[in-house]
Amino acid sequence: MSDTEAFIRAQTRPLPVSSVPSIRLYQADEVTPLWLMTEQDMATQHLAPPFWAFAWSGGQALARYILEHPEIVRGRQVLDIACGSGLVGIAARLAGAQSVLCNDIDAYAGVAAALNAELNNVELAFTGDDLLAGPIPDVDIILAGDICYEKPMTDAMLTYFRRAAPHKIEVYIGDPHRTYFPKTGLIRLADYDILTNADIEDAAVKPASVWKLES
Repeated sequence: MSDTEAFIRAQTRPLPVSSVPSIRLYQADEVTPLWLMTEQDMATQHLAPPFWAFAWSGGQALARYILEHPEIVRGRQVLDIACGSGLVGIAARLAGAQSVLCNDIDAYAGVAAALNAELNNVELAFTGDDLLAGPIPDVDIILAGDICYEKPMTDAMLTYFRRAAPHKIEVYIGDPHRTYFPKTGLIRLADYDILTNADIEDAAVKPASVWKLES
């Protein structure tokens, strides 16, 4: 067992995702100890905050939508970008996706996604490359959960999605109405009230929507 896997197992435990209980993830029970421990690691190892340890509301909404509408991914090649825990990619595989490539620049997310895939008896591929700076991968669909929490991230993602459009790639986004979510260029598909962790969000129930990029 690698040090990263041991760290994840020590700081989380398998729990059902609150609004998608058919999926289980290694999740942190308490935010502060893990967040502070990882910040301490960040100072010495240049690590990112542990986004992989929580089921964020935008990702929950998108995962739920996929399971309710499996035809959008069934038999298709999927990219789960900024995957965090791998929740959305796992939902896609459970809904019948031919393959899922999870992507995150945080190496801890790659290990967490692998552990979570095993927990749900699905297979995921993973890359830690910065896909936003490279060519568009050979996929049919891009899925993105909760990517609009910072303006630079939002702008970079939207630029990437628009680059994917000429390749006939469909883009679906789950978002809890974050400040930087774009106001135009998207079709609203569904609305959910997502049960979430009040320690990491501003409420225990968070409205979240699923959107599709206009072609």
